[in-house]
Amino acid sequence: MRILPLTLATLALASFTHAADQAPYGSGTVSGLGARNIGSAAMSGRVSAIAANREPSGKITIFAAAASGGVWKSEDNGTTYKPVFDEQPVQSIGAIALDPKNAKNVWVGTGESWTRNSVSIGNGVYRSTDGGETWTRVGLPTSERIAKIVVSPANSDTAYAAVPGPLWSDSPDRGLYKTTDGGRTWNLILKGGNLSTGCSDLDLDPTNPDAMLASMWDFRRKGWTFRSGGDGPDTPSASGLFRSADGGATWNEITPENSKGFPKKPYGRLTAAIAPSNPQRVYCFVESTDSALFVSDDGGATWDKRDKSTWMVWRPFYFANLIVDAKNPDRVFKPDGALIMSEDAGKSFATVGGFNGAHGDVHDVWIDPTNPQTIINADDGGIWYSYNGGNKWWRAENLPLSQFYHV
Repeated sequence: MRILPLTLATLALASFTHAADQAPYGSGTVSGLGARNIGSAAMSGRVSAIAANREPSGKITIFAAAASGGVWKSEDNGTTYKPVFDEQPVQSIGAIALDPKNAKNVWVGTGESWTRNSVSIGNGVYRSTDGGETWTRVGLPTSERIAKIVVSPANSDTAYAAVPGPLWSDSPDRGLYKTTDGGRTWNLILKGGNLSTGCSDLDLDPTNPDAMLASMWDFRRKGWTFRSGGDGPDTPSASGLFRSADGGATWNEITPENSKGFPKKPYGRLTAAIAPSNPQRVYCFVESTDSALFVSDDGGATWDKRDKSTWMVWRPFYFANLIVDAKNPDRVFKPDGALIMSEDAGKSFATVGGFNGAHGDVHDVWIDPTNPQTIINADDGGIWYSYNGGNKWWRAENLPLSQFYHV
Protein backbone atom coordinates (compact mmCIF):
# COMPACT_ATOMS: atom_id res chain seq x y z
CA MET A 1 0.00 0.00 0.00
CA ARG A 2 3.12 2.23 0.12
CA ILE A 3 3.61 1.98 -3.68
CA LEU A 4 1.47 5.05 -4.55
CA PRO A 5 3.17 7.53 -2.15
CA LEU A 6 6.58 6.28 -3.28
CA THR A 7 5.65 6.72 -6.93
CA LEU A 8 4.41 10.28 -6.36
CA ALA A 9 7.59 11.19 -4.51
CA THR A 10 9.71 9.84 -7.37
CA LEU A 11 7.74 11.84 -9.98
CA ALA A 12 8.00 15.04 -7.94
CA LEU A 13 11.77 14.65 -7.61
CA ALA A 14 12.11 14.05 -11.36
CA SER A 15 10.02 17.12 -12.15
CA PHE A 16 12.10 19.31 -9.82
CA THR A 17 15.34 18.06 -11.37
CA HIS A 18 14.01 18.77 -14.91
CA ALA A 19 12.89 22.31 -13.93
CA ALA A 20 16.28 23.04 -12.40
CA ASP A 21 17.96 22.09 -15.69
CA GLN A 22 15.77 24.51 -17.75
CA ALA A 23 17.05 27.97 -18.75
CA PRO A 24 15.34 30.86 -16.88
CA TYR A 25 12.62 32.77 -18.68
CA GLY A 26 13.47 36.27 -19.93
CA SER A 27 12.74 38.76 -22.70
CA GLY A 28 14.55 36.53 -25.16
CA THR A 29 11.99 33.80 -24.59
CA VAL A 30 9.25 35.79 -26.34
CA SER A 31 11.34 38.14 -28.49
CA GLY A 32 10.49 36.28 -31.67
CA LEU A 33 6.74 36.42 -31.16
CA GLY A 34 4.70 39.06 -32.98
CA ALA A 35 1.34 40.54 -32.09
CA ARG A 36 -1.63 38.95 -33.81
CA ASN A 37 -5.30 39.76 -33.87
CA ILE A 38 -7.51 37.22 -32.12
CA GLY A 39 -10.73 39.12 -32.78
CA SER A 40 -13.21 40.89 -30.57
CA ALA A 41 -14.63 38.79 -27.76
CA ALA A 42 -17.93 40.39 -26.78
CA MET A 43 -18.40 43.23 -29.25
CA SER A 44 -16.70 45.37 -31.83
CA GLY A 45 -16.18 49.14 -31.80
CA ARG A 46 -18.34 51.96 -33.08
CA VAL A 47 -19.26 51.95 -36.77
CA SER A 48 -20.41 55.44 -37.69
CA ALA A 49 -21.72 54.69 -41.19
CA ILE A 50 -22.21 51.84 -43.64
CA ALA A 51 -22.72 51.41 -47.37
CA ALA A 52 -23.69 48.22 -49.15
CA ASN A 53 -24.60 46.89 -52.57
CA ARG A 54 -26.36 43.73 -53.75
CA GLU A 55 -24.10 42.38 -56.50
CA PRO A 56 -25.37 40.61 -59.67
CA SER A 57 -24.10 37.36 -58.11
CA GLY A 58 -26.54 37.83 -55.25
CA LYS A 59 -23.85 38.47 -52.66
CA ILE A 60 -23.79 41.70 -50.66
CA THR A 61 -20.69 43.89 -50.63
CA ILE A 62 -20.47 45.85 -47.38
CA PHE A 63 -18.29 48.82 -46.43
CA ALA A 64 -18.09 49.58 -42.70
CA ALA A 65 -16.86 53.06 -41.76
CA ALA A 66 -15.37 52.91 -38.28
CA ALA A 67 -15.31 55.81 -35.85
CA SER A 68 -11.64 55.18 -35.19
CA GLY A 69 -10.68 52.13 -37.23
CA GLY A 70 -10.72 53.08 -40.90
CA VAL A 71 -12.81 51.37 -43.58
CA TRP A 72 -13.47 47.62 -43.72
CA LYS A 73 -14.88 45.69 -46.68
CA SER A 74 -16.76 42.42 -46.99
CA GLU A 75 -17.51 40.76 -50.33
CA ASP A 76 -19.36 37.75 -48.92
CA ASN A 77 -22.42 39.05 -47.07
CA GLY A 78 -20.35 39.96 -44.02
CA THR A 79 -18.81 36.53 -43.47
CA THR A 80 -15.29 37.99 -43.67
CA TYR A 81 -13.92 41.54 -43.59
CA LYS A 82 -10.62 43.09 -44.59
CA PRO A 83 -9.26 46.57 -43.83
CA VAL A 84 -8.96 48.70 -46.97
CA PHE A 85 -7.99 52.09 -45.54
CA ASP A 86 -4.94 51.25 -43.41
CA GLU A 87 -2.45 52.99 -45.70
CA GLN A 88 -4.15 56.36 -45.26
CA PRO A 89 -2.98 58.85 -42.59
CA VAL A 90 -6.37 59.07 -40.86
CA GLN A 91 -8.64 56.39 -39.40
CA SER A 92 -11.65 58.34 -38.10
CA ILE A 93 -14.49 58.02 -40.62
CA GLY A 94 -17.73 59.98 -40.64
CA ALA A 95 -19.38 59.13 -43.97
CA ILE A 96 -19.20 56.63 -46.81
CA ALA A 97 -21.13 56.46 -50.09
CA LEU A 98 -21.25 54.26 -53.18
CA ASP A 99 -21.80 55.65 -56.66
CA PRO A 100 -25.33 54.59 -57.73
CA LYS A 101 -24.10 54.12 -61.31
CA ASN A 102 -20.93 52.17 -60.42
CA ALA A 103 -20.47 50.66 -56.96
CA LYS A 104 -16.72 50.38 -57.55
CA ASN A 105 -16.60 54.14 -57.01
CA VAL A 106 -16.46 54.63 -53.25
CA TRP A 107 -16.38 57.99 -51.48
CA VAL A 108 -15.23 58.42 -47.87
CA GLY A 109 -15.59 61.46 -45.65
CA THR A 110 -13.13 61.43 -42.76
CA GLY A 111 -13.71 62.68 -39.23
CA GLU A 112 -16.57 61.24 -37.20
CA SER A 113 -19.70 63.39 -37.13
CA TRP A 114 -21.43 61.95 -34.04
CA THR A 115 -20.21 64.83 -31.95
CA ARG A 116 -19.21 63.36 -28.61
CA ASN A 117 -16.27 65.04 -26.92
CA SER A 118 -14.13 61.96 -27.65
CA VAL A 119 -14.42 61.93 -31.44
CA SER A 120 -11.37 62.24 -33.68
CA ILE A 121 -10.93 64.59 -36.61
CA GLY A 122 -10.35 63.82 -40.27
CA ASN A 123 -8.49 65.39 -43.16
CA GLY A 124 -10.99 65.54 -46.00
CA VAL A 125 -12.61 63.41 -48.68
CA TYR A 126 -11.14 60.28 -50.27
CA ARG A 127 -12.25 58.49 -53.42
CA SER A 128 -11.63 55.00 -54.76
CA THR A 129 -12.45 53.83 -58.29
CA ASP A 130 -11.53 50.18 -57.71
CA GLY A 131 -13.79 49.13 -54.88
CA GLY A 132 -11.54 50.37 -52.10
CA GLU A 133 -8.26 48.79 -53.18
CA THR A 134 -6.61 52.19 -53.71
CA TRP A 135 -7.55 55.69 -52.58
CA THR A 136 -6.95 59.29 -53.59
CA ARG A 137 -7.57 62.23 -51.30
CA VAL A 138 -9.73 64.63 -53.28
CA GLY A 139 -10.18 67.71 -51.17
CA LEU A 140 -11.60 69.52 -48.13
CA PRO A 141 -8.49 68.92 -45.98
CA THR A 142 -9.55 71.36 -43.24
CA SER A 143 -13.13 70.14 -42.89
CA GLU A 144 -12.29 68.16 -39.68
CA ARG A 145 -15.44 66.02 -39.94
CA ILE A 146 -17.89 65.05 -42.67
CA ALA A 147 -21.42 63.95 -41.80
CA LYS A 148 -22.60 62.74 -45.19
CA ILE A 149 -21.55 62.25 -48.80
CA VAL A 150 -24.17 61.92 -51.54
CA VAL A 151 -23.26 60.97 -55.11
CA SER A 152 -25.59 62.10 -57.87
CA PRO A 153 -27.40 59.18 -59.56
CA ALA A 154 -27.14 61.11 -62.84
CA ASN A 155 -23.40 61.79 -62.90
CA SER A 156 -20.63 59.84 -61.18
CA ASP A 157 -18.40 62.93 -60.97
CA THR A 158 -21.00 65.00 -59.11
CA ALA A 159 -21.04 64.60 -55.35
CA TYR A 160 -21.97 66.58 -52.26
CA ALA A 161 -20.23 66.68 -48.87
CA ALA A 162 -22.03 67.83 -45.73
CA VAL A 163 -19.46 69.46 -43.42
CA PRO A 164 -20.69 70.27 -39.89
CA GLY A 165 -17.22 71.49 -38.93
CA PRO A 166 -15.10 71.57 -35.76
CA LEU A 167 -16.46 70.73 -32.32
CA TRP A 168 -14.53 73.26 -30.30
CA SER A 169 -14.15 76.41 -32.40
CA ASP A 170 -15.59 78.65 -35.08
CA SER A 171 -14.70 77.81 -38.67
CA PRO A 172 -15.34 79.35 -42.10
CA ASP A 173 -15.05 75.87 -43.65
CA ARG A 174 -18.48 74.68 -42.47
CA GLY A 175 -21.29 74.12 -44.96
CA LEU A 176 -22.41 72.07 -47.95
CA TYR A 177 -19.86 71.47 -50.71
CA LYS A 178 -20.31 70.26 -54.28
CA THR A 179 -17.92 68.83 -56.85
CA THR A 180 -18.70 68.23 -60.53
CA ASP A 181 -15.29 66.86 -61.52
CA GLY A 182 -14.84 63.83 -59.30
CA GLY A 183 -13.43 65.78 -56.37
CA ARG A 184 -10.69 67.75 -58.10
CA THR A 185 -12.43 70.99 -57.14
CA TRP A 186 -15.14 71.81 -54.60
CA ASN A 187 -17.51 74.76 -54.26
CA LEU A 188 -19.20 75.88 -51.05
CA ILE A 189 -22.83 76.04 -52.19
CA LEU A 190 -24.57 76.53 -48.82
CA LYS A 191 -22.95 78.41 -45.96
CA GLY A 192 -24.20 78.68 -42.39
CA GLY A 193 -25.59 81.88 -40.95
CA ASN A 194 -22.64 82.10 -38.55
CA LEU A 195 -19.26 80.45 -37.98
CA SER A 196 -20.70 77.76 -35.70
CA THR A 197 -23.26 76.50 -38.24
CA GLY A 198 -22.46 73.76 -40.73
CA CYS A 199 -24.25 71.16 -42.83
CA SER A 200 -25.16 67.95 -41.03
CA ASP A 201 -27.37 66.18 -43.57
CA LEU A 202 -28.43 66.10 -47.23
CA ASP A 203 -30.92 64.10 -49.27
CA LEU A 204 -31.66 64.18 -53.01
CA ASP A 205 -34.97 63.69 -54.79
CA PRO A 206 -34.58 60.23 -56.43
CA THR A 207 -36.52 61.37 -59.51
CA ASN A 208 -34.70 64.70 -59.88
CA PRO A 209 -31.17 64.84 -58.40
CA ASP A 210 -31.10 68.64 -58.78
CA ALA A 211 -33.80 68.86 -56.09
CA MET A 212 -32.53 68.41 -52.55
CA LEU A 213 -32.97 69.14 -48.86
CA ALA A 214 -30.04 70.24 -46.69
CA SER A 215 -30.01 70.42 -42.90
CA MET A 216 -27.88 73.14 -41.31
CA TRP A 217 -26.84 72.78 -37.66
CA ASP A 218 -25.60 75.42 -35.23
CA PHE A 219 -23.62 73.71 -32.43
CA ARG A 220 -20.62 74.06 -30.16
CA ARG A 221 -18.95 71.75 -27.67
CA LYS A 222 -17.10 73.20 -24.70
CA GLY A 223 -15.19 71.59 -21.87
CA TRP A 224 -18.21 70.69 -19.74
CA THR A 225 -21.17 71.70 -21.89
CA PHE A 226 -22.66 71.23 -25.34
CA ARG A 227 -25.12 73.49 -27.11
CA SER A 228 -27.30 72.46 -30.02
CA GLY A 229 -28.78 75.63 -31.44
CA GLY A 230 -28.06 79.24 -30.55
CA ASP A 231 -26.04 80.67 -27.68
CA GLY A 232 -28.67 82.88 -26.07
CA PRO A 233 -30.94 85.74 -27.21
CA ASP A 234 -28.06 87.78 -28.61
CA THR A 235 -26.82 84.92 -30.81
CA PRO A 236 -29.92 83.04 -32.06
CA SER A 237 -29.63 79.64 -33.68
CA ALA A 238 -28.83 79.51 -37.39
CA SER A 239 -30.01 75.89 -37.69
CA GLY A 240 -32.57 75.26 -40.42
CA LEU A 241 -33.88 73.12 -43.28
CA PHE A 242 -33.11 74.41 -46.78
CA ARG A 243 -34.44 73.40 -50.20
CA SER A 244 -32.89 73.73 -53.65
CA ALA A 245 -34.39 72.88 -57.05
CA ASP A 246 -31.35 73.71 -59.20
CA GLY A 247 -28.51 71.55 -57.93
CA GLY A 248 -27.63 73.90 -55.10
CA ALA A 249 -27.30 77.11 -57.13
CA THR A 250 -30.06 78.77 -55.08
CA TRP A 251 -31.70 77.92 -51.76
CA ASN A 252 -34.89 78.67 -49.85
CA GLU A 253 -35.34 77.99 -46.16
CA ILE A 254 -38.38 76.00 -45.04
CA THR A 255 -40.10 77.96 -42.27
CA PRO A 256 -43.52 78.02 -40.57
CA GLU A 257 -44.34 81.11 -42.63
CA ASN A 258 -43.90 79.42 -46.02
CA SER A 259 -44.59 75.79 -45.07
CA LYS A 260 -47.71 75.29 -42.98
CA GLY A 261 -47.23 72.98 -40.02
CA PHE A 262 -43.46 73.25 -39.82
CA PRO A 263 -42.38 74.01 -36.23
CA LYS A 264 -41.35 77.39 -34.91
CA LYS A 265 -37.73 78.40 -34.37
CA PRO A 266 -35.26 78.17 -32.74
CA TYR A 267 -33.96 74.79 -33.91
CA GLY A 268 -31.17 72.51 -32.82
CA ARG A 269 -30.31 69.59 -35.09
CA LEU A 270 -32.52 68.60 -38.03
CA THR A 271 -32.42 65.67 -40.42
CA ALA A 272 -34.62 64.99 -43.45
CA ALA A 273 -35.24 61.96 -45.66
CA ILE A 274 -37.09 61.75 -48.98
CA ALA A 275 -38.91 58.47 -49.65
CA PRO A 276 -37.20 56.74 -52.63
CA SER A 277 -40.50 55.37 -53.96
CA ASN A 278 -42.46 58.61 -53.50
CA PRO A 279 -40.45 61.85 -53.42
CA GLN A 280 -43.50 63.80 -52.29
CA ARG A 281 -43.22 62.00 -48.94
CA VAL A 282 -40.62 63.72 -46.77
CA TYR A 283 -39.72 62.97 -43.17
CA CYS A 284 -37.94 65.53 -41.00
CA PHE A 285 -36.85 65.27 -37.40
CA VAL A 286 -36.59 68.69 -35.74
CA GLU A 287 -34.90 69.37 -32.42
CA SER A 288 -36.61 72.36 -30.82
CA THR A 289 -38.60 73.33 -27.74
CA ASP A 290 -41.19 70.88 -29.14
CA SER A 291 -38.94 68.22 -30.68
CA ALA A 292 -40.74 65.73 -32.92
CA LEU A 293 -40.88 64.01 -36.29
CA PHE A 294 -42.69 65.97 -39.00
CA VAL A 295 -44.02 64.47 -42.24
CA SER A 296 -44.93 66.08 -45.56
CA ASP A 297 -46.88 64.50 -48.41
CA ASP A 298 -46.41 67.37 -50.85
CA GLY A 299 -42.65 67.69 -51.07
CA GLY A 300 -42.33 69.97 -48.06
CA ALA A 301 -45.06 72.52 -48.80
CA THR A 302 -47.08 71.49 -45.72
CA TRP A 303 -46.20 69.39 -42.69
CA ASP A 304 -47.91 67.22 -40.10
CA LYS A 305 -46.49 66.61 -36.64
CA ARG A 306 -46.12 62.90 -35.88
CA ASP A 307 -44.09 60.96 -33.31
CA LYS A 308 -42.42 62.70 -30.34
CA SER A 309 -41.64 59.68 -28.17
CA THR A 310 -38.47 59.42 -26.10
CA TRP A 311 -36.61 57.33 -28.68
CA MET A 312 -37.46 59.86 -31.38
CA VAL A 313 -36.22 62.97 -29.57
CA TRP A 314 -33.39 61.57 -27.42
CA ARG A 315 -29.82 62.96 -27.82
CA PRO A 316 -29.97 64.38 -31.37
CA PHE A 317 -26.26 65.21 -31.35
CA TYR A 318 -25.59 61.46 -31.29
CA PHE A 319 -28.69 60.04 -33.03
CA ALA A 320 -29.89 61.99 -36.05
CA ASN A 321 -30.55 59.76 -39.02
CA LEU A 322 -33.69 58.72 -40.92
CA ILE A 323 -33.80 55.89 -43.47
CA VAL A 324 -36.90 55.22 -45.58
CA ASP A 325 -37.59 51.80 -47.07
CA ALA A 326 -36.81 51.82 -50.80
CA LYS A 327 -40.20 50.34 -51.72
CA ASN A 328 -42.55 51.34 -48.91
CA PRO A 329 -42.80 55.09 -48.18
CA ASP A 330 -44.69 54.39 -44.94
CA ARG A 331 -41.82 52.35 -43.49
CA VAL A 332 -39.14 54.53 -41.90
CA PHE A 333 -36.28 53.69 -39.53
CA LYS A 334 -34.60 55.89 -36.95
CA PRO A 335 -31.33 54.70 -35.43
CA ASP A 336 -31.20 55.66 -31.76
CA GLY A 337 -30.42 54.03 -28.42
CA ALA A 338 -32.23 51.16 -30.13
CA LEU A 339 -33.28 50.81 -33.76
CA ILE A 340 -36.89 51.97 -34.03
CA MET A 341 -39.25 51.68 -36.99
CA SER A 342 -42.62 53.00 -38.09
CA GLU A 343 -44.88 51.31 -40.62
CA ASP A 344 -47.60 53.95 -40.50
CA ALA A 345 -45.72 56.94 -41.92
CA GLY A 346 -44.30 58.07 -38.60
CA LYS A 347 -47.46 58.06 -36.51
CA SER A 348 -46.02 55.47 -34.14
CA PHE A 349 -42.66 53.77 -33.64
CA ALA A 350 -41.49 50.59 -31.95
CA THR A 351 -38.13 48.91 -31.53
CA VAL A 352 -37.41 46.62 -34.46
CA GLY A 353 -38.29 43.10 -33.36
CA GLY A 354 -37.79 44.17 -29.78
CA PHE A 355 -34.19 44.76 -30.90
CA ASN A 356 -33.50 41.26 -29.67
CA GLY A 357 -29.84 40.59 -28.89
CA ALA A 358 -28.38 43.52 -30.81
CA HIS A 359 -26.10 46.19 -29.39
CA GLY A 360 -27.55 49.63 -28.68
CA ASP A 361 -26.55 53.13 -29.80
CA VAL A 362 -27.36 52.75 -33.49
CA HIS A 363 -26.03 55.23 -36.07
CA ASP A 364 -26.80 53.88 -39.54
CA VAL A 365 -28.88 51.21 -41.26
CA TRP A 366 -28.84 49.63 -44.71
CA ILE A 367 -32.04 48.02 -45.95
CA ASP A 368 -31.71 45.67 -48.92
CA PRO A 369 -33.75 47.32 -51.71
CA THR A 370 -34.41 43.90 -53.24
CA ASN A 371 -35.48 42.29 -49.96
CA PRO A 372 -36.37 44.65 -47.08
CA GLN A 373 -36.26 41.74 -44.63
CA THR A 374 -32.47 41.99 -44.86
CA ILE A 375 -31.20 44.76 -42.58
CA ILE A 376 -27.62 45.69 -41.71
CA ASN A 377 -27.17 47.76 -38.59
CA ALA A 378 -24.16 49.93 -37.60
CA ASP A 379 -23.83 50.82 -33.93
CA ASP A 380 -21.43 51.31 -31.03
CA GLY A 381 -20.88 47.55 -30.93
CA GLY A 382 -20.00 47.07 -34.59
CA ILE A 383 -22.12 45.53 -37.37
CA TRP A 384 -25.25 43.44 -36.88
CA TYR A 385 -27.37 41.55 -39.42
CA SER A 386 -31.01 40.54 -39.55
CA TYR A 387 -32.56 38.40 -42.28
CA ASN A 388 -36.12 38.41 -40.93
CA GLY A 389 -36.96 42.08 -40.64
CA GLY A 390 -35.23 42.58 -37.30
CA ASN A 391 -36.79 39.76 -35.27
CA LYS A 392 -33.36 38.16 -34.78
CA TRP A 393 -29.88 39.70 -35.00
CA TRP A 394 -26.43 38.25 -35.63
CA ARG A 395 -23.19 40.06 -34.83
CA ALA A 396 -20.25 40.44 -37.21
CA GLU A 397 -17.71 38.54 -35.10
CA ASN A 398 -14.74 39.27 -37.33
CA LEU A 399 -14.61 43.07 -37.23
CA PRO A 400 -11.86 43.93 -34.70
CA LEU A 401 -12.60 47.57 -33.91
CA SER A 402 -12.39 49.53 -30.67
CA GLN A 403 -12.12 53.06 -29.30
CA PHE A 404 -9.19 54.10 -27.13
CA TYR A 405 -10.30 56.89 -24.81
CA HIS A 406 -7.18 57.22 -22.67
CA VAL A 407 -3.61 55.94 -22.46
